[in-house]
Amino acid sequence: MIEKTIDIQVLNDFEKGLDPRHPERSNIPARIIGYGEMSTIFEINLRSLDNYAFKRMPIFRSTEEIDYYEILYREYNRLINDDIDVRIPESTSVRVIPNEGNMVLYIVQRKLPAQSICDRVIKVLDDNSIGKLVVLILREMKKVFEFNASGGNITIGFDGQISNWAIKDYDGSGPPHIDEDTQFYYIDTSTPLMSEKGVEKLNPDLFLRSAPSFMVWLIKWFFLEGVMTRYYDFHLVTVDLIANFYKEQRDDLIPSLIERANRFFEEEASELDTAPITQKEVHSYYREDALIWRLYLSLRKLDRFLHTNILRKPYVYILPGKIKR
Repeated sequence: MIEKTIDIQVLNDFEKGLDPRHPERSNIPARIIGYGEMSTIFEINLRSLDNYAFKRMPIFRSTEEIDYYEILYREYNRLINDDIDVRIPESTSVRVIPNEGNMVLYIVQRKLPAQSICDRVIKVLDDNSIGKLVVLILREMKKVFEFNASGGNITIGFDGQISNWAIKDYDGSGPPHIDEDTQFYYIDTSTPLMSEKGVEKLNPDLFLRSAPSFMVWLIKWFFLEGVMTRYYDFHLVTVDLIANFYKEQRDDLIPSLIERANRFFEEEASELDTAPITQKEVHSYYREDALIWRLYLSLRKLDRFLHTNILRKPYVYILPGKIKR
């Protein structure tokens, strides 16, 4: 099991010597291997940790908060992997309690080959294979929304964007062959969005702690509800998946992907009664989404400047670099 191979003392030492602004200059160097809108994925330059990817979450103020989050995290992963049958890589969580400041939780995941992540896979596929890939991802996502529609008390929020998928057993040697037997891993399992009888179980305030304190009220007012609730809607999750192709500089594929998605809704997921997607909707969605995250990152960088240059306080978050859109 992955838990038995993680040296907690090594993570404590890493945390003590971490330079969040320049992780590669930390006492134990780290290398950024991926950016999300909310977090950064990195590897730690130690032989004993070479097989793992890390997401660092310095957002907890009490052991009770960590306890509750870990319960949600494990249940979310169990539901996705066991009940819904969407494969996820082996993973665990490790807590680090510094002498001062917020408590830190590391999400540790078995590292997959970088070239197996689907935002890189699409760079080496022909257009028709990319279309097939997206339909296969829709089939995986359908399992989630069938589960949500089954009438149980729990529903799952799911972020199906292209960079959250990896092709199982693909090592990057030559373009992969995409067919009915292609299998996937879903890799973004650290935001355990779960609703019980319509009430969100994950406390969104945890993730707002990385936002500038002077902007939290505005983010809550304007953006939070819309950002969180869209992950429970198959239509909007699919819109987000297709809109990713603007970000990946392949907007030329969007009309054909919309056509494939609408055909999928009609022929393979008719029981979910998902509304068809339009190109205007995808374009508007992407423009709004890009604006939100560009503004959010700019405000976080301003907050880092205020902390380090004006208040002379440490800034504990690792911010993503420039995200190409």
